[in-house]
Amino acid sequence: MKESVFVDTDVIIDFLIDREPFAQRSAEVFALAESEKISVYVSSLCFGNIFYITRKIVGFSKAMDLLQKLESLAEILPVGKITIRQALSARFTDFEDGIQNFTAIQESKIKTIITRNIKDFKKSELVIQTPEEFVLHFLNS
Repeated sequence: MKESVFVDTDVIIDFLIDREPFAQRSAEVFALAESEKISVYVSSLCFGNIFYITRKIVGFSKAMDLLQKLESLAEILPVGKITIRQALSARFTDFEDGIQNFTAIQESKIKTIITRNIKDFKKSELVIQTPEEFVLHFLNS
């Protein structure tokens, strides 16, 4: 059974716009997804955030193309009222990361969140890894 992981917005943006110095490790995570060795999950929330950021960098049309690429590589989990309530109650230092955390938790297959912002997920019950940590762990297991 292939591993299911939740990928945070920062890692997705690194991959989609080739943001250095983080792009290589993020691309390795998505290469595992493209080769169907892992299943990548993202939240519906990240699409708006990614569009907002990438549109300013690459323009509207390219930003939309990037979102279509992401949609083809990842399963999208909804952000609903219960998720928002959980994030509000948990009081993560970064509220958006709290939403991401509780979105990931709703899918029982997910055991790991991949992010560059490990400190923002201190309250998570999931395994929190950087792209580099995840890839090294995956290749060694």
